[in-house]
Amino acid sequence: MSARELRGRSRLVAFAGCLVWFFLSMFPIYWVAITSFKSPRDVVSGPTYLPFVDFIPTLNAWRDLLSGLRGEFFSTFWASAMVSVSSSLLATLIGTMAAYALCRFEFRVRILSGVIFFALAMGGFLLLRYGVRVGPAMASILAFGVALAVSVFANRFRLPGKVMDNDDIVFWFVSQRLFPPIVVAFALYLLYSEIGKLGFKLNDSYAGLTLAYIAFSLPIVVWLMRDFINSLPVDVEEAALVDNVPQWRIFFGIVLPMARPGLIATFVITLAFTWNEFLFALFLTSSKWQTLPILIAGQNSQRGDEWWAISAAALVAIIPMIIIAGLLGRLMRSGLLAGAVK
Repeated sequence: MSARELRGRSRLVAFAGCLVWFFLSMFPIYWVAITSFKSPRDVVSGPTYLPFVDFIPTLNAWRDLLSGLRGEFFSTFWASAMVSVSSSLLATLIGTMAAYALCRFEFRVRILSGVIFFALAMGGFLLLRYGVRVGPAMASILAFGVALAVSVFANRFRLPGKVMDNDDIVFWFVSQRLFPPIVVAFALYLLYSEIGKLGFKLNDSYAGLTLAYIAFSLPIVVWLMRDFINSLPVDVEEAALVDNVPQWRIFFGIVLPMARPGLIATFVITLAFTWNEFLFALFLTSSKWQTLPILIAGQNSQRGDEWWAISAAALVAIIPMIIIAGLLGRLMRSGLLAGAVK
């Protein structure tokens, strides 16, 4: 039953509930907005709510932010936009490919092949690192490359033990988000540092942060897009296969256009994660490619948190996502509903 079908007291209760929800949702944004126009004295003197009534607005916080006094705002904003948009687009594309494969093809991964991969990767790394005295980065690349090739080849045989199907693989993808982010961020920092010794700089670089965000976003993209693609009819794809249309043309020419609402919803959700991400940016950047969350966290001084400056920077970070959600909100809603109803 929708709210439009309610009558009498039930309609009033529903309307009152919506007003309460709207107030609880919008008041934090309103508070951040008015705090960005307050002077330090107005902030520390107690709560004030109405501009020109409780306090006189000032542009000092915005002037300090835009002038660079509070950090390189424009370069930080541009870095956040470039990394977030590009990583979200690539993660959505790659994750959709993986989700399509998991929906339309049957995979069988033997647990023993995973054990072989782990044993060869760890054993090979230790042998190369401490036996042959190869550097950590090169030892990791060689050991994991050989282990991956051998385990893929071994998986073609009827090995004993449990066999993972498509549902198990999807669960494995989603389970990657269960790892504590601090562990992954620290490991990535060490890996990037070692790769940098080989001449490929990844710390404080566009490529390094983008790769980290793609890996961070892929599990949620695969999980969401699998439901969207499962809800699509397969009749059109089967008709194309009868006409000998290549599988890649079916994916790009048929599946992606039909899954457009789901793609947009997944892209916006992924963009929200990457735009607001703090920990990886803290570990993997130092100056050039710092993002807006790092800039916001740095808005303090020896006297403590300066909430007027923090509010101005936070409002700049909030506004783009509000605009994107407003422009793509209808497609997001239809995409989420399409993924929820099979």
